[in-house]
Amino acid sequence: MTRIAVALGGNALIRRGQPGSTEVQRANLQVAARSLVDLAERSGAEIVLTHGNGPQVGYLAIAADLAAAVVPPPPLDVLGAESQGQIGYLLAQALHDAFMARGIRREIAVVVTQVVVRAEDPAFSAPTKPVGPVYTEEVARAHAADQGWAIARDGEHWRRVVASPQPLRIVEAPAIRSLVETGALVVAAGGGGVPVVELSDGRYEGREAVIDKDLAAVVLARAVGADGLILLTDVAGVIRRWGTPDAEMIRRLSVEEAFEGLAAGAWPAGSMGPKVRACADFVRGGGRFAAIGALDDAAAVVWGRAGTRFGSGRLGLPREGARPGAASE
Repeated sequence: MTRIAVALGGNALIRRGQPGSTEVQRANLQVAARSLVDLAERSGAEIVLTHGNGPQVGYLAIAADLAAAVVPPPPLDVLGAESQGQIGYLLAQALHDAFMARGIRREIAVVVTQVVVRAEDPAFSAPTKPVGPVYTEEVARAHAADQGWAIARDGEHWRRVVASPQPLRIVEAPAIRSLVETGALVVAAGGGGVPVVELSDGRYEGREAVIDKDLAAVVLARAVGADGLILLTDVAGVIRRWGTPDAEMIRRLSVEEAFEGLAAGAWPAGSMGPKVRACADFVRGGGRFAAIGALDDAAAVVWGRAGTRFGSGRLGLPREGARPGAASE
């Protein structure tokens, strides 16, 4: 059976301008779950899910900072694990309800996932990823002195910055594959996974860092032997000349065109750039296709009728709208 790794952007949980309450996230996930269940049913493919966690881990860091006088603040890797459990719980319930509304019973498994990075990754020497609350310069420098943080200006304020190392492999990959092969819909590697390094004696040790969720989605897709990788976000696809009167949607990108555009700075490093790189990396590494598109168009993105598609390989999916087991396209 065809297997697709699907990565949900932050808009699946908290849309721009919305408060980050649990009620808001539940409501947004109900909409996202309906799109995902529609994709699973119309494609007949096995779906493996991952998701972002930027706002949630930020909220946890703010809460830890405010409670520091009462409760010892946990390190960032532990906060990342907490956010995986939190989001995974809400997503699993939303998916269960969406399947149940169609009279379908589906096992859903959420795996708190560790992702191995290199202890000597150059990113640890040049942290750039802002996390947690904003501070005045005086308070930020005091935290840096007391806790060994790296800090950087963020507009009028200052924030802690951490490394964003390259993901190498998923510790729980064998367990995730086993769950997928039983027919479970697995949610894994949320927020890019918890960054860990492997020690010389085989133990794993967490690192205070943030792994890019799109690059981690590639590692997850390869770990489960996915045929395709879909990055679902709040935009229709990759835009050429973004922000100019000549902006236009790109429907197809070759791997070569993607890397040429990345080298030329065609897509911002903080938004679309990592998504384009992830899709190009997946296809260059043997994936049959990858795509970027809007969550609401998930099924159409799979068939190349919406979004931006990388690669041209056919997935062998049933015809759109056909029941699983029907003739493939």
